[in-house]
Amino acid sequence: MITTHTAHAPTQTKTHTTTQPATETARIARRQLNLATRHQLATAAGVPGGTITSRTRPGGPWQRLLPRVYLLQTGPPDHRQRALAAVLYAAEPAADPLSGDTAALTGGAALALLGIRDAPYLPADVLIRAPRRLARTAEVAPLPTSRWPRTIAVSGIPSTRPVRAAADYAARAQDPDRIRSTLAHVVQAGWCHPQDLHAELRAARLLTRPAIRAAAAELLAGVRSVAEARARDTLTATDLPTPLWNARLHTPDGVFLASPDAYWPDEGVALEIDSAEYHYTRDAWHATLRRRLRLESHGILVVSATPSMVRDTPEEVLAALRTLLTLATTRPTPPTPRARGHVQLELPVP
Repeated sequence: MITTHTAHAPTQTKTHTTTQPATETARIARRQLNLATRHQLATAAGVPGGTITSRTRPGGPWQRLLPRVYLLQTGPPDHRQRALAAVLYAAEPAADPLSGDTAALTGGAALALLGIRDAPYLPADVLIRAPRRLARTAEVAPLPTSRWPRTIAVSGIPSTRPVRAAADYAARAQDPDRIRSTLAHVVQAGWCHPQDLHAELRAARLLTRPAIRAAAAELLAGVRSVAEARARDTLTATDLPTPLWNARLHTPDGVFLASPDAYWPDEGVALEIDSAEYHYTRDAWHATLRRRLRLESHGILVVSATPSMVRDTPEEVLAALRTLLTLATTRPTPPTPRARGHVQLELPVP
């Protein structure tokens, strides 16, 4: 579940005269996935320092996950608890760590919470307000920023919006293919629009980096996967016409047909890049065949390939495309579907 932080209540330091430490500790644990900071335990719950030390010794009921951050259970933490622990570590001690006002998860860890494939959980990038500084640990990478974003709560964990998390991930990633893949997954999953992502990358001054600029250009052009990006690279180096990427094809009366990976509207030729991982089930394979039948029944010529074919034997894919594009020019009746959606857009100069 995702909620937006629209207002932040002022931080209050509570004094407890009658509430028992155990009761307040339990309240904190319920609110924070069984986690607490040393400041919360000592100040809000009134737990003596010696008790904290005793309970976190080997064999004790609590665990020290990070400096000044404790897991109030004996079992191992799950990925949500590790993510929240990173935020608790980075938040200002007297602030409400769940407010998203002084610390927020971003980068790969925030994207992983949203289910983005290949996004790394650790080390967790956490934004803090510049000029504040905080020591890095093996599991937490504090990132001071003067561009504090509007934050949201993802499964109860303060996080940046997906568009900012994607930009922060790209800023720290080194592998061009991982950058391509992760940004494409964020857009493909519907977490942000390519234009919004481009604006965020531009605001962060990241478009001067060739790998990020190339990934942004591909997304604006409609490319939504690494396999499609490789196909686009391959096609760009040829004299073949430029296709539309992920255009939505409709019949003349408006019925949706399919959205092929690449489509040449003048010739009525489509390229479909189908990964085996999506065809493990009979239903998935049948859905792919039905999509191809719909295209072919409306006069569209289809070239099918796998990502490994695009990567390892691109010349075979190009030969098939070239043949169908040539055949299409001699057909007496052009295909009737209409393409809507992505077109080739020029990328603004950063």
